[in-house]
Amino acid sequence: MGKTTLLQHVYKDDEITKEFDLKMWVCVSNNFDVKKVIADMLECLKKERPRWETLVALQGRLEEEVMYKKFLLVLDDIWEEEEERDRSKWENVFAPLASRAFGSKILVTTRTDSVALMFANLIKKKKEIIKLKGLEKDECLQLLNSHAFSGVENPNDHENLRVIARDIVKKLSSSPLAAKVIGGVLNSLDLDERRWRTVLESNLLGQTSVDSILRLSYIVLPNPLKSCFAFCGMFAQDHKFDKEDLIRMWIALGFIQPSLDQEETMEDIGGRYFDVLAKKSFFDKFDKGYKMHDLLHKLAQSVFKQECLRVEDSTKLPSKIPETLRHLSIKTTNLDILRQIEKFKHLHSLFLFYEGSNQDLCGALIKIFKASRCLRLLYIHTHELEMIPEEIGYLKHLRYLDIRRIDVTGLPRSLSNLYHLQYIIYEGWVKSSRLGRLEVDDVLPIDIKSFSNLRLVTLLGHCFSSVRGIGKLNFLDELEMFDLRDEMGYRIDELKYLNYLCKLGINCLENLKDAEEARNAQLCEKRRLADLTLCWSDTDSRNIDLNQNVLDNLQPPKCLRNLSIKRYMGARSAIWMNNVNLLSSIQKIEEIELSDCMEWETLPPFGQLPFLKSLRLSNMPKVKWLESKFNGNDKYRAFPLLEVLYIWGLEALEDWFEAGIAAEDGCLFPCLIELTLSHCPKLKELPSLPSKLMRLQINKIRWTTLNFCSNSNPIPLEILLVLFCPNITSLPLADEAARLAGLRFLAILNCPNLVSLGRHREVEATNNCHLMVRNLWISDPSVLLMEPLTSIASVKTLFITDNDELVSFPNEAEQWLMKFRSSLYELQFERLKSLQSLPSSLESFSSLQKLCIQHVPMLRELPNLPSSLESLSIAGCHPELYELYRGDGGSDRHKIAHIPYIDIPP
Repeated sequence: MGKTTLLQHVYKDDEITKEFDLKMWVCVSNNFDVKKVIADMLECLKKERPRWETLVALQGRLEEEVMYKKFLLVLDDIWEEEEERDRSKWENVFAPLASRAFGSKILVTTRTDSVALMFANLIKKKKEIIKLKGLEKDECLQLLNSHAFSGVENPNDHENLRVIARDIVKKLSSSPLAAKVIGGVLNSLDLDERRWRTVLESNLLGQTSVDSILRLSYIVLPNPLKSCFAFCGMFAQDHKFDKEDLIRMWIALGFIQPSLDQEETMEDIGGRYFDVLAKKSFFDKFDKGYKMHDLLHKLAQSVFKQECLRVEDSTKLPSKIPETLRHLSIKTTNLDILRQIEKFKHLHSLFLFYEGSNQDLCGALIKIFKASRCLRLLYIHTHELEMIPEEIGYLKHLRYLDIRRIDVTGLPRSLSNLYHLQYIIYEGWVKSSRLGRLEVDDVLPIDIKSFSNLRLVTLLGHCFSSVRGIGKLNFLDELEMFDLRDEMGYRIDELKYLNYLCKLGINCLENLKDAEEARNAQLCEKRRLADLTLCWSDTDSRNIDLNQNVLDNLQPPKCLRNLSIKRYMGARSAIWMNNVNLLSSIQKIEEIELSDCMEWETLPPFGQLPFLKSLRLSNMPKVKWLESKFNGNDKYRAFPLLEVLYIWGLEALEDWFEAGIAAEDGCLFPCLIELTLSHCPKLKELPSLPSKLMRLQINKIRWTTLNFCSNSNPIPLEILLVLFCPNITSLPLADEAARLAGLRFLAILNCPNLVSLGRHREVEATNNCHLMVRNLWISDPSVLLMEPLTSIASVKTLFITDNDELVSFPNEAEQWLMKFRSSLYELQFERLKSLQSLPSSLESFSSLQKLCIQHVPMLRELPNLPSSLESLSIAGCHPELYELYRGDGGSDRHKIAHIPYIDIPP
C-alpha cells in the first residue's frame, strides 16, 4: 500500500531530514541476518561494503560511526517471525546504536502490529503507528493512467480507453502497486481497445487478491521477458539489482534472443528487456540500483518454482526437489548441504554463500565441479577458501564466473580451458610474496587465445590491461586502463578491433613514436564507446607538436559521454574538440575532466555543448578564458545544462569569456548546482549566480569582496566556503540574509583582512531574515561579532581552526558563544598555534556532546567541562595537559571522568 514509497520520499527530503547527522536505509525482509543488517548500515554511512567480519567486529565499527551522532534509521519491510528468536537478533542489531546522540529516530515499515509492538518494547519507547489503507478511486485511476498513457501525445483523445481504465481500477483493491503494474501492461497494448478489454475481463483481474492481479501482468509478457523476470526470484528479497550485471547473467544463461540487426549487441538487447520490465514497474529505481517489490519477487519465485530453488539458513535441503531444477542458490554454514549439490547434474546456475568453517570446503567444490558440467553461471561468496580448485576446468559451458570475498594465491590455470567464458568477476585479494605492483599474471594466469568470447574482466585492485595480446579479445566491453609499451602485444594497434568497448583508458601515450600510430586505435569505429580516458604518464614530454597530433588522431565516436584527458602537453585542443555541431564527436558528451595539461592555452567551445553536466579543470596554468572566439561568433549558449563546475590551478584565468563575447541571456550556467574556484589569482569576478546553485567554494582567490549577483530570490545556496583569500575585505552576508535563508554550512577560513560581512545595522526583534546556519567554521573569532553572525538563529557545530595569532577568546566572543549554550552540539579547536586557554564558560554548555582539540601546542589545561559531554578528543597539545588528564593517574583526570568516551594519547 505504499509504505516503502512514503518513507523514500521522507528519506530523500533534505529539508525534512536536515537535523540528522547520519542517515541509513536497510531493507530487512524475512529471515534477516544480523551481520547483513549491520553491514548494510555501514555501507550507507561509508559508501562501500565492509569486508566480511565477525559480528563483534561489525558492531564495533558501527558503534564508532554513530557515536554521539544523531541518526535517522529506516528499517524497511520487517516480517513477523518467531518472537523470542527475533527479539534477540534485534538486540544484537541495536546494541551498537546505544552510543547515538539524543533525538535519533527509527522508522519501520511492516505489515503487522506485532512487529511494531516488539520494537517499541525493545527500545523502550512508545510506538507510533501510521496505517496506509490504499488509494482513493480517483487517485488510483490517476496513477494507472499515468503509466497506461505514458508516451502518448494526447491521452485525452482516447475516451474509450479511459472508460475501460475506470472499470479496471474498480478491480485493483486500491493498491498503488497493482495500478502501476497494470498501467504498464495497458501501455504495452498499443492503444488497442480490444486488448484493453481482454485485460478488464480477465478472470485474474476479477479476483480480489493483489497476487492474482500481478500474475496477469506476468502472463502478458513476451516469453523472453518471462524468463528474465522469473530468474530474479533467485535473489534475496529486497536485493539491489545492478542493471548491467543482471543483463550479463541473462546473456550467460541464454535468455536474450539475438537481433537481426547486426549493429545491436546482446547487451543492447538485454538493456531493452530491462527497460521494458522497469517501465512496467517490475523494477523500481532505488538509489544507484533497482529493487523489486516483495509481491513481485514472490510472483517470480512462484512462476519459476519448478526450475529454481533458494535455500537460506537451513540445515538440510527440502525432501522433494523437482528433476527440472536448473537454478540453485544456497546460503549455509553446513558443509553437508554443499556435498549434496553434486546430485543435481543439470544445473545452469549455482549461487553459493558459505559462512561455515573451512573443513573440506575445497573437497566439496571439487565434487560439485565434476558433477555440474552444464553450469553456465557460477557465483561463490565465502571467506573460508584460499584457492579455487583446478577442477573448475570441468565446467566447459561456463559463461559467467563471479568470485567474492575470497583471498587466494591466484585463480587456477585451468580457467584457460573454459573457452566459452564471457564474464570473469573477482572481488577478493591476491596473496603474494613479491614486492611492488601485482601484475595480472599473479591473479589470472591465462592463455589469452582461449578467451575469444570474453566480454568483461573485473579484478579488484589489479590491472587486466597488462595481458599481452589483449587485442585478441574482440568482444571485450571494458578496458579501464591500457598501458602502452613499445613491444609486441602492448602497442596501440591491440585496440584496433576491440569495437565492443564501452569504457576505455589509454595510458603512456608518450610511448607513441608518431601521430599516425595513434590512428591504429581506430577509436572512431567503436560505436559503443561512452567513457574514454587519455593519459600521458608524466608532464616531462616537451614534444608539443607530436602530442597535439597524437590527440588529433585519437578522435572518439559520436556516442561518447565521458571524456578525461590527463597530462597532455600540447598547446592547443584537438581538432575534433573544436567542432560542436551535430556531427561532432563530443556533441553528446556529459562529463569532461582535463587535468595537468600544463601547455594547453585555449579551450574548445565547451559552453556550446548541449548536454554537458560536469566540467572539471585542474592545473592548467596557461588557460585565460573558459570561452574564446571561435567561428566568428560573439554569443554563446553559456553551458545550458552544466551542473558541476570545478576549476583548480588555472593561474592565468582572467575572465569567463574572451573580450567581445557574451552569453546569450546574460547569465552563465543556468543549471549550475556546484561551483568550486581555487588557485585562480587573476580571475576578475564571480559570475552571476544561477538560480539553482547550492554549493559555492572560493579558495585562494584575490578578490576584495564576493558579490552575490543573482536574479534568484531566494538564493538556494546551502554551502558557502571562503578559504585562504587574503585580499578579501567584505562578504555581503548581511545584505543578502533575506535571500540566503537556506544557508546551512558557512566556512570563513584564513581571510585575515576581512572586516565586514555586509552593512552594520540594528536587527529588529521581528526581523525574519536571520541566517539558519547549522555548521560554522572560522579562523578568527572576531568574525562572530559581525552582522549577520551576531544575530544568527542557531548553530549546531562550531569549528575554530587555522589561526596562529589567537591567544585567548575575547569577552565579546565568549558572550556570543553563550547564546548557544543550550543548542551547540559539537565544538572543535584545531591548528591554533598560540592559543593558551579555552572559553571559561564551557561548563554551562548544557547541549554540548562532542569536544575535539587538535594541534593546540600551548594549551596546558582545560576549563571545567559540561556534564552533557559524551566525547572528548585531544591530540597535539602541551605535554603538561597530558600529565594532568592522562588515564593512568593524571591529577585532574577526575574532572573529566564523567565523559563516556575519552581519547587522549598516553
